[in-house]
Amino acid sequence: MKRKVITQVGSLPLEDAGEAVAYSLKHDIPFLPELPKKGDAMLEYVKNPGRLSCLAEFKKHKFETVKIQCVGPATLVLSGYKGDEAVQRAYEHITAIIDGLRAEEIILYLDEPALGQSGVNFNELWEALFSSFNVVRGVHVCGNMDWDLLFASGIDIISFDASQFDITKYSKYRSGKRISWGAQKKEDVRDFKEGDLITLPCGMGTKLYRPEDCEKSLEKLNRIAEEVA
Repeated sequence: MKRKVITQVGSLPLEDAGEAVAYSLKHDIPFLPELPKKGDAMLEYVKNPGRLSCLAEFKKHKFETVKIQCVGPATLVLSGYKGDEAVQRAYEHITAIIDGLRAEEIILYLDEPALGQSGVNFNELWEALFSSFNVVRGVHVCGNMDWDLLFASGIDIISFDASQFDITKYSKYRSGKRISWGAQKKEDVRDFKEGDLITLPCGMGTKLYRPEDCEKSLEKLNRIAEEVA
């Protein structure tokens, strides 16, 4: 059986769509690349839902399992959008991605980097979105928060920075959830179970990453997976 462990959060330090998609396809679970250098920053693309540099190239391929992502509505509310507009913009973006996407299984992550600071009823916002799509429900959180709130949510997969936070200490840990371990080293993956994923702690679209870091990062993820998965 083909291994389905390694994927990534989404953003890459590249500028060529063909190169970015080819890199994505090397992962166990290909992911829709976002290229901030080409205008794909999450608070920018949502202004024109469905406008992503790699989307057309990505849709040329057929997938068994694929991961896509969209800025989450709680993050949009935190950025100044009203709740209904936040959900609508995310809905339009996700719809544009899924339309024509050939995949047997779609994992959808809502990117909510500062969820712990949002101060909104994110479960209500998420349900308004997820109920419209036949997807595996995921959320990506970079910062710290009350993780028990996520364990009690309707999410299937929790993606987090395992290099910074130990969520295994929380009372509601797991609660039937799959974990996407954002790891820099194998020790960050404290409790790998069947169905879990391994990624980098966050996206690669920041100034910390250069194009040559892509292959190095994939090699690192493969090494970690070989040891823990």
